[in-house]
Amino acid sequence: MSIERRLGPHGPVPVVLTIAGLDPSGGAGLVADLKTIQAHGCCGMAVATALTAQNTMGVSAVEPVDPAFVRAQLEAVFQDVEPDAVKVGMVPDADVAEAIGDALDCWEAQRIVVDPVMVSSTGTVLSDEQGATRGRGASPSFLRLYRRAALVTPNLDEAEALLGEPVRTRGQRLHAAGALAGRLGTSVLLKAGHAADDADDILARPTDDGFPARAVALLGERLSGAAAHGTGCALSSAIACGLASNMDLEESCRAAKRYVSGGLSHEPGPGRGVPPIDHLWYQDLETRLVWPWEARGLTER
Repeated sequence: MSIERRLGPHGPVPVVLTIAGLDPSGGAGLVADLKTIQAHGCCGMAVATALTAQNTMGVSAVEPVDPAFVRAQLEAVFQDVEPDAVKVGMVPDADVAEAIGDALDCWEAQRIVVDPVMVSSTGTVLSDEQGATRGRGASPSFLRLYRRAALVTPNLDEAEALLGEPVRTRGQRLHAAGALAGRLGTSVLLKAGHAADDADDILARPTDDGFPARAVALLGERLSGAAAHGTGCALSSAIACGLASNMDLEESCRAAKRYVSGGLSHEPGPGRGVPPIDHLWYQDLETRLVWPWEARGLTER
């Protein structure tokens, strides 16, 4: 058996850089991102923005990385390897956001997915942006990152912080996705993980003609009692892998949603609190080995 690989823009193995915080328990942040990237057959690189002391039961401490050292990490990566896509996760403060924005501009990074991580799944504030927005919109340093991105992936709480209005019902979510796409000037995938009525994410794209953003629902099935730690990290990283493999944006979002749904439906990872998803779920059964290769355009001969 041989596999015909869909190439990344710069070589046979797509390269994906994650810029995020470290979760030592491995369920979220950089470790979860790298698991996801490897699961998609891509080469992962990682730049740390913050160190956290956390596990599945909660976050006990957060230590932002000095912005100068974030710059040094990014420079070391970009001087040597040109990533095919970049995922940005936890950004603890405006100074780190500026360091990231400067590097992305300087090295003309492409295919950027920003997951605006503000609060952990257990309720701990992880970014100054959570307190700074309070409905007034993104602060300048973070707005720069969002507008630089090909896609921003807020959950409902993050969307409410950015818009200052309720984002719970399906109608509110449709409105919010379009409003954010227009306000941020980039595509938005509004995640429905915290919704009560369904699990349909909303993908909205801004328009250049003054009309409302175009929105499409990505249907999903709500899984009761499923693992939830690290789902946002896995989703945004999987989307970046799709973009790095020359999939278009909607195709990347749909494939990533299938990947996360699979991870949620399998046995959760270890921990006594909110368990992480199974990032390598498709390796459990031989019949699942075809995916995500098939979604990435890899076929058997």
